[in-house]
Amino acid sequence: MIQWEVGLAVAEFILVLVTQVKFGLVCALLLPLIFIGIRKGHSSLATGAAVVFIILLSQA
Repeated sequence: MIQWEVGLAVAEFILVLVTQVKFGLVCALLLPLIFIGIRKGHSSLATGAAVVFIILLSQA
């Protein structure tokens, strides 16, 4: 339950950043999230960050 709410909060935060700032800052924030998720064993964090990263790069 809490993970879902945190995921939604992170998604909202990322969407706000996308609308306010160019893609460079968002990508700079997503790359560390991917690596942190991999190193700490949080596959959902790494997967979610990677998916958002790929979507943003495909639209750039």
